[in-house]
Amino acid sequence: MQKPENHLIVIFGASGDLTRRKLVPALNNLFDQGLMPEKFAIIGLGRTEMNDESFRDELRKGLKEFSSDLEVKDDFINALHYRSIDYARSESYLKLTTVIKEFKASVSFGNNILFYLATPPNLYEVIPENLANAGLNRKGHKIIIEKPFGTDLYSARQLNARLQDHFSEDQIYRIDHYLGKETVQNILVTRFSNNIYEPLWNRNFIHHVEITSAESIGVGKRGGYYDHSGALRDMVQNHLLQLAGLVAMEPPVNADATSIRNEMVKVFQSLRPLKPEFIFSNVIRGQYSASTIRGESIRGYRDEEGVGKNSRTETFVAMKFFIDNWRWNGIPFYVRTGKRLPTKVTELVIHFKPTPQHIFCDRTGNPNESNQLIIRIQPDEGILMKFGMKIPGAGFNVQTVNMDFHYASLSNKRLPEAYERLLHDCMVNDPTLYSRGDAVETTWKFLEPVLNLWQENDHIPLYGYPVGTWGPEIADKLIEEPDITWRYPCKNLTNDGIYCEL
Repeated sequence: MQKPENHLIVIFGASGDLTRRKLVPALNNLFDQGLMPEKFAIIGLGRTEMNDESFRDELRKGLKEFSSDLEVKDDFINALHYRSIDYARSESYLKLTTVIKEFKASVSFGNNILFYLATPPNLYEVIPENLANAGLNRKGHKIIIEKPFGTDLYSARQLNARLQDHFSEDQIYRIDHYLGKETVQNILVTRFSNNIYEPLWNRNFIHHVEITSAESIGVGKRGGYYDHSGALRDMVQNHLLQLAGLVAMEPPVNADATSIRNEMVKVFQSLRPLKPEFIFSNVIRGQYSASTIRGESIRGYRDEEGVGKNSRTETFVAMKFFIDNWRWNGIPFYVRTGKRLPTKVTELVIHFKPTPQHIFCDRTGNPNESNQLIIRIQPDEGILMKFGMKIPGAGFNVQTVNMDFHYASLSNKRLPEAYERLLHDCMVNDPTLYSRGDAVETTWKFLEPVLNLWQENDHIPLYGYPVGTWGPEIADKLIEEPDITWRYPCKNLTNDGIYCEL
């Protein structure tokens, strides 16, 4: 990883949780590894009244709590500065230009300014407009926008248009932290640096693709936000469709941002439109209900802080869709995500087709399982291959065995946090792992029929599922073939007695 040029980093919303938990720890880790610029300064902006010293004290506590085991050096802490700001007043941005000029002499950052919007989404249009009015949108200035990138197709288009009124597309970095995870990036390497996979990576050899992103926690203190979002907006539109794009994309011409992101957009453009009759049977939504796990009573979603007592917001989504292109025609993709599931895990599973004729069986007389390639994104990052081997002894009984790689086995290598990679990429002007505007709009266009149908039709079921289970049982019926179901990636028995394996 190359060392970036001198930079000024300006964080809007610096007194908030994201800055304390993720952004400053990531920047500190980059500094400790020698991957920050030779000269840099970090200016935090927020409504809270603080001075430099109180800001540094607060973030030093956060670094001890949330940073890795890397050292916190005074040189990094002394690069942190704070100014209070009224986001809506243009005068505040004129003051900001003065502050920036003061730092220019000591940091020599030229035009390399990174603006990070760690703020509520209602400021995503306000701040860029005020920056532009103050002349802080010139070439070399970059702006990072956190998700959500809109709440539907209309708002996404409006947000993109407003951003592009003031910044060019190559200055806008829409951050999706899933794309910064090491194992997500490794999907590209696994596919395109190993020739053994390419002949098999198509409709002729793959039976279906499964993507799971499960969380064991509930909405916590985010109930007020989440109740206006839901799992489809919060997870499927961005994280899960991005993962599907990486699995399904064609080989890019080069490993550069334009080539890779072009191929991702082609996948999204090939998604088969979701018609109402298909949505009814192939998009399942659920909401977690109260349950008792190991003697502990856990409340349901409607009892969470900030959630309406009659809320119909989904905390679980499972859906089936198709990609209508030469490589994937007719192959189903299954995605599911939910809160209060048995474990926290994100993984991709490539299910290969069974052998044309079943010659061998397991001990119970059933045909041996089909091969699976499992890419574990979190928490136990790695790759798992499942294949059949003969059980020692007479006969030809077959048992499924694992060929397993864990990133943790690379004891001499440190696995960087997603925000480390993404912040570094922005500083070196590499948008490969950031979402492009047309990709965001295309994924919203794909899901818009679901959002519209759910809003217009009160008869579409919202299935309940007890805390600690794998969602509504009806989700198992999405995979229509007998003897095939979702993979259950957890260590223990679920509440309904399903055994899960890693």
